[in-house]
Amino acid sequence: MQISEILSQTHAELLTRQADIDHQVDRAFSSDLMSDVLTLDTDKLLLITGLNNLQTIRTAEMAEVRCILFARNKRPSLEMIALAEKENMILMASEKSVFHLSGILFGAGLKPVY
Repeated sequence: MQISEILSQTHAELLTRQADIDHQVDRAFSSDLMSDVLTLDTDKLLLITGLNNLQTIRTAEMAEVRCILFARNKRPSLEMIALAEKENMILMASEKSVFHLSGILFGAGLKPVY
């Protein structure tokens, strides 16, 4: 699924400038526990989370996760967005819950990690 499709399906807002909306993700993982994110095989993964702090970006960087969808109307700080842009990540934000976003994307064909 392309980032453009994720934005359309979830009515999320794209937060990172010059993000590749044609970037493809194959699977999604929903978690607020960053230690769980570090255990994943993360090729072409979308992380859906409500955890809104710099550690989220740092963990994604370490786990080589390029796409993060923030739930529950969480808005990353300018510092978080700048770091994500430096690391060529794509950040999005939605007012919907993690559960709701996961259901929408699963129903649209995005596969889970497990």
